[in-house]
Amino acid sequence: MKKDDCFELGHITRTRSYKGEVIVYLDTDNPGEYLEMESVFVEIKQQLVPFFIEQILPHKKNNVRIKFEGVDTEESAKSIVKKKIFLPVVLLPDLDAQDFYHHEVIGFSIEDINYGNIGVISDIVESNTNPIFKIDHPKGMEILIPVADDFIKNVDKDKHKIITSCPEGLIELYINE
Repeated sequence: MKKDDCFELGHITRTRSYKGEVIVYLDTDNPGEYLEMESVFVEIKQQLVPFFIEQILPHKKNNVRIKFEGVDTEESAKSIVKKKIFLPVVLLPDLDAQDFYHHEVIGFSIEDINYGNIGVISDIVESNTNPIFKIDHPKGMEILIPVADDFIKNVDKDKHKIITSCPEGLIELYINE
């Protein structure tokens, strides 16, 4: 499985028991949707390796407790701690037209109601408060805009475009330097 065909679901945070169980953080609003998983891909040395799940149980908040097949000791569980886990993109639930997964809007253009075309999304940076669009402006500068419902007015997936209405002063911070 290629990494481009997958999405990052979360990462293994720590061991749970001497029997090889691990705690996995799921980066999702609905971790309960993933309690029926039979397998995941674990990134080891930049390769996605399939791991089959013997048991998965809810833990705290966005965490689950997983027992993988073949991971039967605390030592073997330690070897996968801090590793990212992935699932194929085809397993993502469909979203409403105006909602999007972060990975699917990379490359979309951003057009602001007041400033017109401000560039292309090159990345989405995670933060403690809001994720942030990292936008490459046509004149070579980088613009950062919070991914906030208040700012996003329309998402056109067919045209690969997001229309925003940013607060006064935000865009000027970057284009008037």
